Amino acid sequence: MPRSAICLIAVCLSATAAVAADADFIKGVYLGSEALCAQAKKDGLQTVIEAGEVVLTSRGLDSIEYNCEFMQITKATRAPAWLVSAICQEPGHLFPDVLSITEMNETQFDLVSVKPAGEEGDSGNTGSYYFCPDVAVP
Repeated sequence: MPRSAICLIAVCLSATAAVAADADFIKGVYLGSEALCAQAKKDGLQTVIEAGEVVLTSRGLDSIEYNCEFMQITKATRAPAWLVSAICQEPGHLFPDVLSITEMNETQFDLVSVKPAGEEGDSGNTGSYYFCPDVAVP
């Protein structure tokens, strides 16, 4: 088999693996508490974001002046978890992050980041996120 055909097969297989990992990944909108979900349903997700809360979706973490775009997602084989590489931005600063995302139950994901916690009250990208039914990304 020609080398170019082998390379093409390898690229197709790796693309298929990435898509397969995404198929089981986060679906919907998640916020830091069920109370925030109720507020987002009542007042709109944009209102919650403008108040400084962080939103978790399959594309990453988003807030008013902060975001982390999920770049590579790898599903664990022996746990309901994923390893995610991300590029994060805040005004004037861009940095990489690596997170583990664990499905705790049908409505909760826990994130653990290698990024250390920042200023007081800032837990970095680490925390629990709860599913917000009937809330869509603006």
